[in-house]
Amino acid sequence: MNNGVLYLIRHGEIAAGRPGKFIGTTNLPLTDLGRSQMEQAGSFLTGQQITKLVCSPLKRCLESAEIINRHLGLSVTVEDKFKEIDLGGWEGLTVEQVRQKFPGQYEARGEDLANFRPQNGESFNDLSNRVWPAFSHLDVIGEKRIAVIAHSGVNRVIICKLLRIPLSNLFRFEQSYGFCNVIVYKKTGFQLRALNIKCN
Repeated sequence: MNNGVLYLIRHGEIAAGRPGKFIGTTNLPLTDLGRSQMEQAGSFLTGQQITKLVCSPLKRCLESAEIINRHLGLSVTVEDKFKEIDLGGWEGLTVEQVRQKFPGQYEARGEDLANFRPQNGESFNDLSNRVWPAFSHLDVIGEKRIAVIAHSGVNRVIICKLLRIPLSNLFRFEQSYGFCNVIVYKKTGFQLRALNIKCN
């Protein structure tokens, strides 16, 4: 039996602004560069014999999936559990604004990255507990090839699980806009074959 393959792709670029802001569930569209990145991802996936296309319900992933699907011609499956981490009261704030509005919390997050939960938001541990069951139940047995369009945080908690590393290490590897992670499914489970590669 041949192995199933899963392509885990981060959506295209969004206009987060400078200085950078905390963007979780805030619904932002792609930039022109982001749309171009997704066209490139679509061209890449055309040659991969994709059998299913799955995406987060947030606008930046829906738009990314729509562009990619022009190349694939599949129906798009929206998976609510692949939505980006909810940053609660931190949404849309810069680091300096968080420090002013929530004194000591930015530092507390740095001390316990996995478990710190912003006001009315989620921790990365919460995110992992939400995302992993949905991811692990994707049907890639046999020769099936699935593309998943998701987010930096979502991808990172999946990769930490695959590599069996603590969530405290999730910012030690890159998840670039429009880049791809290749995951193979074998009898023994999922294995990460390629990390954060350009779609070309």
